[in-house]
Amino acid sequence: MTKTTKEEFTVSGEDLLRKVKELINEGNIRRIIIKNKDGKNLVEFPLTIGVVGVVLAPVLAAVGAIAALVTECTVVVEREIEEADEKA
Repeated sequence: MTKTTKEEFTVSGEDLLRKVKELINEGNIRRIIIKNKDGKNLVEFPLTIGVVGVVLAPVLAAVGAIAALVTECTVVVEREIEEADEKA
């Protein structure tokens, strides 16, 4: 059984692209949402298993453009976590 959890990270614009790449490499990410410091969604993109290379290029380009425009933002990450079956 899988469970979806959310985490939030506040990062500076210059660290945004590095953080998103780091999160993508972790592999258990379902969705990434980038919000401005006022909490407004700037971009939201789903990640599926097996997404690599060419498919990620436009996403990373968009993240890079956002990073150039914002000084601080919040990255919201939805993760899928495998839960052990609890059988009594």
